[in-house]
Amino acid sequence: QVQLVESGGGLVQPGGSLRLSCAASKSIGSLGAMAWYRQATGKQRELVARINIADVITYADSVKGRFTISRDNAKATVYLQMTSLKPEDTAVYYCAGGWAVPYPYWGQGTQVTVSS
Repeated sequence: QVQLVESGGGLVQPGGSLRLSCAASKSIGSLGAMAWYRQATGKQRELVARINIADVITYADSVKGRFTISRDNAKATVYLQMTSLKPEDTAVYYCAGGWAVPYPYWGQGTQVTVSS
C-alpha cells in the first residue's frame, strides 16, 4: 500500500509564499504521474499541477506563473512551490499519484489559508 503524506500548509498573507511537500512511502518513479489538487470549501476538487514520468508539467490556468511543481526521486518527494498567493488559493491541498486518472493514491491533505 502506498502512502502519501503532505506537509507545509499554513496561514500566509496575500502575496506570500509557501512550499508544500508530499512524501511517498515508495519510489515516486514507480507511481507514474504525481499531482497536486485542491478543494476549497463548497467547491469541487480541482487539479492544480501535474508532473508525469517524463517530467511533462501541466498547470491550472489560475496558478500559471505563480506555482511550480517539482519532484525529487531520490527523496521520494513531490513539491509545490506557491508564490504570490491570493485569498482564492485558500483550500485543502492534496497530493495524488498514479498511472492513470482517477489516481489511486491520495494524501490526507494540508490546509492552506491566504488571509490578512
